[in-house]
Amino acid sequence: MKKIFSRLDKPLLFVTIVFFLFGLVMILSASSMESYMRYGSSPYYYFYRQAIFLVVGMILFLFIIRIPTKVYRGFSYLFMLIVLASLGGLLAYGYAVNNAQSWFQIGPINIQPSEFAKTSIIVFLACYYNKNRDDLGSVWTLIKPIIPIIIIFGLVLIQPDFGTAIVISLISFFMFFALPMSKLCRLKFVSLVLFIILVGVGAFMLTKGSFLKDYQLERFNFKDPCLRYQEDSGYQLCNSFIAFKNGGVTGQGIGKSTQKYLYLPESYTDFIFPIIVEEWGLIVGIIIILVYLFVLFRIYRIARRAVNLEGSLLAYGVCVYIFLHVAINLVGVMGIGPLTGVPLPFLSYGGSYVFNLMIALAIVQRVAIESSNMKIKKRKRKLKEA
Repeated sequence: MKKIFSRLDKPLLFVTIVFFLFGLVMILSASSMESYMRYGSSPYYYFYRQAIFLVVGMILFLFIIRIPTKVYRGFSYLFMLIVLASLGGLLAYGYAVNNAQSWFQIGPINIQPSEFAKTSIIVFLACYYNKNRDDLGSVWTLIKPIIPIIIIFGLVLIQPDFGTAIVISLISFFMFFALPMSKLCRLKFVSLVLFIILVGVGAFMLTKGSFLKDYQLERFNFKDPCLRYQEDSGYQLCNSFIAFKNGGVTGQGIGKSTQKYLYLPESYTDFIFPIIVEEWGLIVGIIIILVYLFVLFRIYRIARRAVNLEGSLLAYGVCVYIFLHVAINLVGVMGIGPLTGVPLPFLSYGGSYVFNLMIALAIVQRVAIESSNMKIKKRKRKLKEA
């Protein structure tokens, strides 16, 4: 284990640990009033649960970094089958939270299969394209693995969980740009995707979104939320704006948020960032965004230095996955785009998301370890030849 740790990407490891710990502190601050005032529980209720999630997640991380990425090839199809079966099972046995039947309730824990679908898709695509790397000039080879992903997308969409469905589709789309394909093949693929998007947008406009629930349609109405404060479509976002305004440049001080007093519902999940800015100020908010950019840079660097296509796609997919969560969450809470219920990486409360994020980070670190091992082997070989 000491040898493994010596070959990890240490800057990435250090920053992610600090990020998780900072998120734990902010979950305590953001959730204390709600857990006490709304549920009559200890102010530390969500803090303790998140701490347990992090410990379990760390155990998963330590286990996965020991497994060579080549082992994934034998299990990638199995992972996808498990995801498909679990998402299908939600239709009959799922537990609904916030209008979405997305969880299995197992005792005191809720498991969200769609979170694990994201990493399963990354592993599946990486293994598939690495196996077929000599046939990437074929459009059929490129689009064949999309068939099970479309089924997953549909199962997540009908839960309904629009935000997660969008993340899944965008992860699959952006992973194509990391493939070593010809310009003509890339053009064909992009044209096909644009056609599908245009058809989807056209269907949405013609039907006026009739296939979406009323509360989902309301999320597309994100302009001037404070003029609709008494409506569901404006209440949350307006209180998010108030939190940003209260924070100013330097913040109100740790624990001194007023919006967490039930004004901003579940402020410890999707709306954790406005609470952070309210307590720590705009400066810390900007620093957090810069730290996210650093995390993404380190992961992208690992992807570029991977020893094979599989490792490169694994790291690149995780990079896209984290980027999408950060971008979609911040766009929503800042009123730039619709709210989607996508958690903010490292900072938002949630068990399934923490477990999946830990698994994804472990995969990235495993790619870094294998790249380091290869570099050391090449150095030793050169010394012997000399």
